[in-house]
Formats: sequence, C-alpha cells, structure tokens
Amino acid sequence: MTKKISAVICTYNRYDLLDKAIESCLAQSMAKKHFEIIIVDNSPACPEIEIFAEKYANNRNVRYLIEPTPGLSNARNVAIRAAKSPIVAYLDDDAIADPDWLNQIVSAFDKFGASTAVVGGRIDPIWEVPRPAWLPDSLLGTLSVVNWGGSARIALPGEWVAGANISFRVSALEEIGGFDVALGRTGNGGSLMSNEESAVIEKLRSRGYELVYAPAARVDHLVDTRRLSPEWIRRRQAWQAVSDFLKAPDSFEGKEKAYWGVVARYMSKSSPRYRTPAGLFVDIEDREQFHEQVRATYCLVTLMLMGSSDVDNFVLDI
Repeated sequence: MTKKISAVICTYNRYDLLDKAIESCLAQSMAKKHFEIIIVDNSPACPEIEIFAEKYANNRNVRYLIEPTPGLSNARNVAIRAAKSPIVAYLDDDAIADPDWLNQIVSAFDKFGASTAVVGGRIDPIWEVPRPAWLPDSLLGTLSVVNWGGSARIALPGEWVAGANISFRVSALEEIGGFDVALGRTGNGGSLMSNEESAVIEKLRSRGYELVYAPAARVDHLVDTRRLSPEWIRRRQAWQAVSDFLKAPDSFEGKEKAYWGVVARYMSKSSPRYRTPAGLFVDIEDREQFHEQVRATYCLVTLMLMGSSDVDNFVLDI
C-alpha cells in the first residue's frame, strides 16, 4: 500500500543519537499504516551498522538502508528512490520530531495544493550546554534554529528553512534530478559545505513551485557543544561563503566595494593590534562585535574567491 509520507533520517556514525530520532518518528500521532521510516546509514564499516539494522529489522514501519557511497546529498537521493510515498520528510539524526510532525507536514501540502513542492518547519534548539553570552540572535540560523512565527504560509521574502526539518514532493524532486551531490557535507564534517537544500528550492521555484513554512511541523534539534565556539561559527561562515560562491558566482559581480566596506568597518573598530587578518581570529565576548566579525569573515573569503585585488576601498575606509 502506498504511504502518505516517508520520514527519512540520513545518518553518519551518530549511533548515540540515532535511537532518539527514530523513536520520535515511531511515536508519531499519524496512524502507522500511513507512513514509513527510511534510515540511510552512510557510516564507515563498523559493528554498529549491523546492530542497528538488526534492531529494526522486524519493525514493519522501518527500512534500514546501508549506503556505502559517502555524502549527504547522495544519501538523500537514495531515500527518494526508495520512498513508497509522494512526500519525503527529512529529519536530522540529532533531532527529535514533535509527535504531530508528519500530520502537520501532510496537512501543509494538502492545504497549499499541488504547486507546493517544499514544506519546512520550526526548529527549536536543544542546548547541550547553556547558550554562550557572545552568540547573538542573528547567528542562530547558523545552528539551524528556525522560528519565523505566525501560522502556515507561503514563505515570505527572506524566510528560509533548514535541512534538519524539510519535506519535499517526490515527483518535484525527480523532475529536477534530486540533490546535487557536489553540494552538501561528506563524512564527519571536515568540510562544512552547504546550500544543497537552497539549490533545490531555487530550482523548484524557477519551475513555478512554492515553499511553505509550517511552524506546527516542529522538531527539536541538538546544538552540539563543539559548535558553540567562536571558532566553529567563523569556520561555518567561511564555508558558507564558499558554498554561496560555488552555487552562483555571477551573483557576486559588482559587489566588491560593499564587501571591502564590511571588512574595513570591522577592522576600523578593532584595536590597532588587530587591524590585520589576525583580527578575524580573535575571540570576542560582545555579541554585536562578534556578529560584525563573522560578517567580515564571510566577506573576506568571498573577496578571495572572486580574486578581488581592488583594495583601495579597504585602505581608504580604514
């Protein structure tokens, strides 16, 4: 029998967290006959793969797929091909779905009709340690915290959704060839490449499809302690610059002066000792100043990718 929706968890060596994600899907308020759970295990060969595969082998709602080819985008494509439903709902392996998660996703697709190809929901943080004082609200999105408020709607300009809680119409994904395997993360996170979801959403929108934000389709998402450091946030923004540039290099043309201005303004507010690239690596306790440092990091990496050599604006502004 065709299901209404497939809950998909792509995982890489996160067995200490995976159980909670799977159990939150099994505890859905939706009748079990209407949904399936697909686990795509992308971990390197280890005993835990067989243990987890065996653990859920007799559960009729769970299919445990072992995928040796690395990469999140590839794992997501594997799930698309395996799905026995018209909708795939992706949940991170370190997230916990609200009991009504799947019902709310299906309701959003039904309410907004056939033109809806993507539904993204609210993502609340599970702080593994208390939120640092230096972390401003403006950078919570870096940690996949999503809360635009209001009720379900076609996403407004500037509103985005995150891969920890995102759903797609399978036929629409098949129409554009699924996820680009050149984007997204591979393995244990040595690379923080991103934009695989936004690239798909842009392709779908170019074909007339809509993105819906449905806050009631809610999940809780772990904010790992290792991400709660200024170093990780700066690194994440540097990789975001790389991801954005690779996705659409032409969109950056003519913006050199603006980017140099961001870097220059940050440097001008720093002490003379840090009016060099070293100023982008020093830890800062002030939230506003840290936000400016992260923006400057993004802009400087972008300028390097652009090959910009016009430093006159930078020197003059300093």
